[in-house]
Amino acid sequence: MRMARAWDRLSTAAGVAGLAAFAVAAFTPVAAPLDRWLSSAPDAGQADAVVVLGSDVDPDGRLPEDSLRRATEAVALYRQGRAPLVLMLGSRNGAASEAASRARLAEGLGVPASAVLTEPRGLTTAVEAQRSAELLLPRGARRILLVTGAHRVWRARRFFERAGFEVLAAPVPEGAPASNTPGERLSAIGGLLQELAARALYRLRGQV
Repeated sequence: MRMARAWDRLSTAAGVAGLAAFAVAAFTPVAAPLDRWLSSAPDAGQADAVVVLGSDVDPDGRLPEDSLRRATEAVALYRQGRAPLVLMLGSRNGAASEAASRARLAEGLGVPASAVLTEPRGLTTAVEAQRSAELLLPRGARRILLVTGAHRVWRARRFFERAGFEVLAAPVPEGAPASNTPGERLSAIGGLLQELAARALYRLRGQV
């Protein structure tokens, strides 16, 4: 009987804690400070290449918002003269290639085709770092501007440094941490917690 009462109290406490966490995530701006804590600031300086990490692509080749932001940031960096070469990463979704869609966008925005490389075979950040090294290091492109989501830079930087690169961060804001609706706040918190979990997992594996 005592065990049953203790279990009931524990279950009730867990339920209350879960409801409290839901309320905080959905109805307060707690995602904003967490986003700032996880985010990386941009680095100044010139590089040998801009490297754009993959995000997503629709089956018809259209780029979702986060992927589009990364691609246009790479174009902006190229046009500012920060690097003479752009490597667009991004895997396939059926017949569509995110890397190829990004390359077409860059060329449409005035980047010469000769300045754009593509690599569609990277399914993880670790593989993208390896593929980037295979393409860029033989060209003497060791110092890179790494374009990815602002809260993903910390983890990505370590994979690319292990692959032999000197990394300058070029973070892009993603998600909606300052949004005003419960649904958007929950979505933002979910993405940030996913990044925290990924960092913890890679640390346990000794990969970062």
